[in-house]
Amino acid sequence: MRGIVLGLGLVLPQTGWTQEPPIKIGTSMALSGPLAGGGRQSQLALQMWAEDVNARGGMLGRKVELVTYDDQASPAQTPGIFSKLVDLDKVNLLIAPYGTVPAAAVMPLAKERRLLLVGQIGYQINSKAKHDMWFNNSPWSDAESWVGGYFRLGQSVGVKRVAFLASDQEFAQNILAGAKKLAQNAGFETVYEQTYPPTTVDFSSMVRSIRAASPDMVFVASYPADSTGIIRAVNEIGIGSSVKLFGGGMVGLQYASVMQALGSQLNGVVNYHTYVPEKTMAFPGIHEFLDRFAKRAVAANVETLGYYVAPFSYASGQILEQAVNATKSLKDDVLADYLRKNEVNTIVGPIRWGADGEWAEPRVVMIQFKDIKDGNVEQFRQEGKQVIVEPERFRTGDLTAPLSKARAR
Repeated sequence: MRGIVLGLGLVLPQTGWTQEPPIKIGTSMALSGPLAGGGRQSQLALQMWAEDVNARGGMLGRKVELVTYDDQASPAQTPGIFSKLVDLDKVNLLIAPYGTVPAAAVMPLAKERRLLLVGQIGYQINSKAKHDMWFNNSPWSDAESWVGGYFRLGQSVGVKRVAFLASDQEFAQNILAGAKKLAQNAGFETVYEQTYPPTTVDFSSMVRSIRAASPDMVFVASYPADSTGIIRAVNEIGIGSSVKLFGGGMVGLQYASVMQALGSQLNGVVNYHTYVPEKTMAFPGIHEFLDRFAKRAVAANVETLGYYVAPFSYASGQILEQAVNATKSLKDDVLADYLRKNEVNTIVGPIRWGADGEWAEPRVVMIQFKDIKDGNVEQFRQEGKQVIVEPERFRTGDLTAPLSKARAR
């Protein structure tokens, strides 16, 4: 367990700070291990936020320092890390670990000690703990908020038969359970359902079985390596002319490395996203942040697009900053009370929370890949490549269906 103290904000002369010690903000990140790609993006984004805060004079006239430990994405480590942050490092504020499983392991500690905890990219983390001082940074609440748009699109194009394919991991299974309820509510008939081990690398037999079942829609809940393998299998084998929609809950199709590797194979796929560079998501400050992030990411050896993770991690810092500035306090209960009652403005748009600490108005979009070429990651910075097809208030183009027609464009 390696700690990293980030004393940032040397832009201002020392005389600009009060004589009080820095405000320490503690967290843990998957800086190594299976979630390191996202964890390192989150770390860089939070560093940038702290630098920006300190360039403005800090919080309450005090410099901000981040105290970060590498949790290796392990839920066995995070409770001990957060105990250390509170008891030994004496941090003033906390941001949750990056990722659902590592963060969920911290919730009992946060609830028992009455600690404010701001989220860091996770799903249904507070569903069991029901901690009233939890505030998620992520634009979803339940399965409907995450993939409900996919099933509404299905209804709009006359889907009757659906196939399900999902990884046998907690997150994917949770999304799958919600998706099956959505399909049932929509009156869709399930013609195929398969859960596969996380170590699966060959999806050809599953794709052939899906094709034989002749669904109108295929819903996939997968992780980055799986998503890549599934898309490639579909392109090699074909999925059948009956399929109007393919995708839905595929993690990885938001990452630059995966998008670049798949290239034109993505065309026609419809999938969830948190942010894409379409005009309807041009929230104040986000373009400027992403431009800066891209330059910093090269030196930090992390993904340069950063759409899926980085803006929301920066927003975690903004959430704390606005609460502290408004209340002139570092007390957990005071800050939590403020966040329950007020909307905050961030680079991912305005956020207010429901009673469970999730977004009162979720903001997940369904995008369709269109006109994607091979070997060019820069194209994903352009409008019109990841077209928002749902919900209506963010829509920037029409859904092209069936999948065969979308792929022929």
